[in-house]
Amino acid sequence: MPSSRTISANDAALRLDNQLCFALYSTSLAMTKLYKPLLEALQLTYPQYLVMMVLWEQDGLSVSALGERLYLDSGTLTPLLKRMEQAELLSRQRSVADERRVEVFLTAKGRSLKVQAARIPACVLAAADCPLDELMDLTQQVQALRQRLTAP
Repeated sequence: MPSSRTISANDAALRLDNQLCFALYSTSLAMTKLYKPLLEALQLTYPQYLVMMVLWEQDGLSVSALGERLYLDSGTLTPLLKRMEQAELLSRQRSVADERRVEVFLTAKGRSLKVQAARIPACVLAAADCPLDELMDLTQQVQALRQRLTAP
């Protein structure tokens, strides 16, 4: 029969508030809720915003490179890109060098959204109500954790 010390250690290990996964999950939900009205002004969903940020950094990426950058598989990314293409934010084109490869390019409409989106990080920083360096440290810690969790 387990001792009361073992039971309480097991109980603590299973408490919801002690779970990193739940802290990350619930924070992600809160962030998405924060972004929703900011992105509605741009007529973007949060996943679309992520695609736009990557393409604002580097236009003309292949679909596979875009998926790797966003940690999305092609089954998720392709319908997303198709909707964005229908909204005239981007275009998908077969690579001249390799027809098997599809590259994604911003349209003029997609590039113009960058000016409007430039205000979003300041809104998020204000809502977080903590110093920028603290947020940057937290971002780096979460990125390092993601890298360790996804390493082979």
